[in-house]
Amino acid sequence: MSVSYTHRLAIATSIAEPGIHPDDKHLVASLKGFGVQTMACIWNDPAVDWTAFDAVLIRSIWDYFKHYASFKQWLAQLPVPTINNKELLLWNSDKRYLIELEKHGVPIIPTQVVSASQLQNTLAAMPAREVVIKPTVSGTAWHTVRGVAGETEFDQAVARLPLELDYLVQPYLPEVASDGEWSLLFFGGEYSHAVIKRPKAGDYRVQSDYGGVAQAAEPSASLLASAARVLEAAAAIGHADGAYARIDGIVSEGRFLLMELEMIEPFLHLGHRADASERFAAHLFKRLSGSASHAGHAVWQAP
Repeated sequence: MSVSYTHRLAIATSIAEPGIHPDDKHLVASLKGFGVQTMACIWNDPAVDWTAFDAVLIRSIWDYFKHYASFKQWLAQLPVPTINNKELLLWNSDKRYLIELEKHGVPIIPTQVVSASQLQNTLAAMPAREVVIKPTVSGTAWHTVRGVAGETEFDQAVARLPLELDYLVQPYLPEVASDGEWSLLFFGGEYSHAVIKRPKAGDYRVQSDYGGVAQAAEPSASLLASAARVLEAAAAIGHADGAYARIDGIVSEGRFLLMELEMIEPFLHLGHRADASERFAAHLFKRLSGSASHAGHAVWQAP
């Protein structure tokens, strides 16, 4: 017995996570129910024929920031549309976007963008402040350091950071550990679900790679409104067509402060939310059905 598919969707992955990630398994099953055939494809594998697909859904490309020039070249040469779109991916790939969002009224954790050569001078102007430093293009706490400005051990860690990168310098806010970091998920601009992420005891990194945990949570109306304003600001900048977004931040002194707007390859916390997977699949099917790239494609048969 064969299955008829009306769309083909490449799921962009990486060498580190080449197959469909377990968190996306139900999403893929839901897409199949809509007649969408999916295939995991490593984003920088030269053997992949991207023209065989209607579009590329960016998922677990969790090494793109280590190969940033190649990533940008790959996007430029890709012959089919991406979800999210290429312009949005490029804008969101550099965390300088935080400064743009702040100019559009989004409260963010106070952020300076500094070249590697200026890091020591910047820290010298912040004596005894606890800070976090991360590359403007990064992920999964890559080349991220935390410490007290002026302390020898921290200064040595900063001195070891790659010289070719630019960095965000931000104050460390203890609410990350005491209250947790919110992640609010949106599909097609509509709120779907949320989690609170907490680091393991003694750490500040909420990623599971470092022992962080996430649990389902329901945001307040005011928190949800704050997250929605982040998407409104992105739209005002020119990036309104997000199929998916994860809005990360903390509540400090009663205000939601944006840490990151993840619109490239965010972990979507779908594993325990079949309803969210199905909502996202329905939205993707709607996009694919309206895609001009699909015009003229035949119906695929698969065993």
